[in-house]
Amino acid sequence: MKIGITGYTGFVGGRLTEMAGECGHHVVGFSRHPKNGARLFSFDQPCDVSGLDAVIHLAGESIIGLWTESKKRRIRESRILGTRSVVEGLERSANPPRVLISASAVGIYGDTGETEVDESSPLGSGFLAGVAREWEAEAARAEALGVRVVFLRIGFVLGPGGAMKLIGPVFRAGLGGKLGSGRQWMSAVHVDDVAGMALWAAETSALNGPINAVMPDPFRNADFTKALGAAFHRPTILPAPAFAIRLALGELSHVMLDNCRVRPSVALRESYPYHHRSLSDAVC
Repeated sequence: MKIGITGYTGFVGGRLTEMAGECGHHVVGFSRHPKNGARLFSFDQPCDVSGLDAVIHLAGESIIGLWTESKKRRIRESRILGTRSVVEGLERSANPPRVLISASAVGIYGDTGETEVDESSPLGSGFLAGVAREWEAEAARAEALGVRVVFLRIGFVLGPGGAMKLIGPVFRAGLGGKLGSGRQWMSAVHVDDVAGMALWAAETSALNGPINAVMPDPFRNADFTKALGAAFHRPTILPAPAFAIRLALGELSHVMLDNCRVRPSVALRESYPYHHRSLSDAVC
């Protein structure tokens, strides 16, 4: 396949580009500063999707950082306007790609509490849930063109990069610990499986709609802390109190302290071949 990838230079996009090449696909990158054969990705004009068989749309402002009003605006606009430019490119194409894989997030379920949710569950509330709903709604407009659309709802991404570049050094120094009570649920996925699921969804014509890109079993933050301590052979005895996290990070603290108990029912039902099924395997 000839696959267009937005955000192809990022943590997930870089791994996806590698894996797509290993599978024999030809990748066309989209960038706001294109070079070396990449095409322009801009909020101001439709993407040129001519000649592509699939588009995998990953681009978006990182949620890491203090959520000032300007940061929240960039988080939202990068996803809504970026997806709109992709779909407008599909609309203007005489022969649009057959499938659009559009990144989304498990944050769409909000704070799940102790309830396990999957792709059939109601959507939640809060800033990230609202952004994700709008994000998916923009991508869904491509369905009217006869394009198969998949919403890849991505969990906390593990692997040698991304947020782990920030977390890893803390645990390696023996300064890691649980966040708040440590009882909050987390749903994570290795970067190999985010990339793998995106390719799997592009190649599998029976798949459409939401797919939770997470490992089969959610886990509590305390278990995540223990797994990282074991991986780095360091103690994990310095917890971060919830009040301190809220004071330091403001609204971003919800990402760290809310429950995210998400099950990948579609991936399990359709026998997606995981590279890393368990937490211990993903952090080793």
